[in-house]
Amino acid sequence: MIEARRLHILRAVADHRTVTAAAAALYLTPSAVSQQLTALEQETGHRLVERGAKGVRLTPAGEILLGHTNLVLAQLERAEAELAAYGKGEAGTVTLAAFATGISGVVAPAVARLARSAPGIGIRVQDAEGDESLRILLDRQVDVAVTVEYRGAPPADDPRLTHVPLYAEPFDAVVPVTHRLADAPVIPLADLAKDPWIGPYPGNPCHDVVVLACENAGFQPRLEHSSDDFRAVVALASADAGVALVPRSALRGMDLTGVVVRPVDGVAPTRRVFAAVRSGAEDHPLIRPVLDALGCAARAADSAA
Repeated sequence: MIEARRLHILRAVADHRTVTAAAAALYLTPSAVSQQLTALEQETGHRLVERGAKGVRLTPAGEILLGHTNLVLAQLERAEAELAAYGKGEAGTVTLAAFATGISGVVAPAVARLARSAPGIGIRVQDAEGDESLRILLDRQVDVAVTVEYRGAPPADDPRLTHVPLYAEPFDAVVPVTHRLADAPVIPLADLAKDPWIGPYPGNPCHDVVVLACENAGFQPRLEHSSDDFRAVVALASADAGVALVPRSALRGMDLTGVVVRPVDGVAPTRRVFAAVRSGAEDHPLIRPVLDALGCAARAADSAA
């Protein structure tokens, strides 16, 4: 008989690619993870992982078991959801990870909505960039992640996750008031190819949006200044340090002295925001109202824009 907790460990090792990283995510010691993997191999009668200089990878047998693991763990999430519904689990705390503008744009309004419609549900919010929030969701450190699509992200049909689309927003060009294109009604990205750029660090999903948009315009941006805080990005642009692409929601309420904001000519670079939960948890009586409230907050923000 295969123990479900060992399947959790197998998936963590597959996700993190090293025993040490998987152990940290699961709050176990590396030796405990190794022992559980050995026990799982004894239970299945197959070698499941191979260790090398660059980490751990699954064997073909391990990949087969991982496919079943995703289905089994999703079914266990559904079982917990149904049991909670049976017990009328109308009170409890849901932990949610989201990036900063997602918190201000949809998470905070959703928390206010839940306080009125489901006062028994408490929300614990933590700030996390999009690439981090999915990782900690899969590691069971949070219950819901509000994140964005980015290169390298798990796809929408990933069996480990259920996606709930929330909104999409364009990026606008931000240039100094002294810039040669400051008076243009729209700015073609190709015309910024020779400018110094200010943008998020690699690994931030917004970095991918900026780089991909520039690549589609035929150039690689020369990123001379880096910050994940868009207020810092705009401040540097106002100091004539370079140009930037910034999500429209991040510009709301910001001091734009010294810069001009213009739409991008043609198809605007866009970030698509969604909520994610572990597969099977979407109908949990504590999580379903949170997803519904996030959806309502996103629709309200879209209609007010």
